[in-house]
Amino acid sequence: MKYKILCSDLDGTLLSSKSDVSEYAIEQIDKIKNDTKIILVSARMPSGMHYIQENLGITNQPIICYNGALVLADNTALASVCIPIHILNKINNLCEGLEADLGLYYNNEWYVPKTTLRVEKETKYTKSIPTLQDTQSTLNNWEKRNIGAHKIMLMCSKSSADFLMPSLQEKLGDVLNLYRSNDTLIEIAPKSVSKLSAIKLLMKDNESLTDIIAFGDNYNDIDMLKNVGCGVAVANAREEVKAVSNDITLENTADGVAHYIAKNLVN
Repeated sequence: MKYKILCSDLDGTLLSSKSDVSEYAIEQIDKIKNDTKIILVSARMPSGMHYIQENLGITNQPIICYNGALVLADNTALASVCIPIHILNKINNLCEGLEADLGLYYNNEWYVPKTTLRVEKETKYTKSIPTLQDTQSTLNNWEKRNIGAHKIMLMCSKSSADFLMPSLQEKLGDVLNLYRSNDTLIEIAPKSVSKLSAIKLLMKDNESLTDIIAFGDNYNDIDMLKNVGCGVAVANAREEVKAVSNDITLENTADGVAHYIAKNLVN
C-alpha cells in the first residue's frame, strides 16, 4: 500500500547512531519524500530535530517535538501545551533533598541546574546547548513570563527515581504523562498530548490514520503505532511496542527504518 504520510521517532528508531541519520536513510527518504510527507516525531526539543530535517531535506515539513507538546511548521507553533508553573513548583518541592535535577524545556530553551555527564551526553547527541541556572531561578523567571514546561527531564540517582516515580504518579498522575526511560531518568509531559494527538492535528481533511505508516521503539510510540495504517517497530524496540505493531524491521543501528522503506515503500 502507498502511504501519504510517514512518521518516525528519532532516538533508537530512525537514527542509526546516537545523533545522526545515516547516508543510507537520507538516500531512501529522498526516493519517497516528493510523494510522501515525512514527519519527525520525537521527545527532543526543536534544535535537536532541525539539523536532522536539514540532512533529510525535509525542512518544508512540520515537526512534532516533546512527544506532541509542541508542533512547529516554519518555526511557527501550530500547537503548544505546557505543564503550568504551579505543577512545576510541586515537582520541584517533591525533589527537595533527593538526588534529582530538573531539566526544564520550553520551546528552544533548555535549563539545567548544573552540568553533569548526562547533560553533556544530551548536548552531544542532540546538538543543543542548555542554560545553566538553578531551578528556582528558572521557575521564578518563567512565572514572570507566564510560561510553563513543554517537557521535564528528571535526572536522578536510581534510588531517587525509585522513590519519585510512584510519588509523582500518586500526586500528579492525573495531569502528567510520566515515563521512566531508564533507571535514572523520568520524562514528564502534559497529560493531554501524545505523538498520536499531534499527528491527528496535522492531518488534512482528505487524510486518515490509515494513510500513515509510523516507526518507533519505545513506550511513548505505542499509541502512534497502534492507531496508524501500519505501525512498524524496530528490532531493538521494547517487547510491548513490538506486540502492538503490524510489522518489525531491523534494529536502528542496522538502519531498520531505511531498510523497510527500501524494501516496501520505494517503487
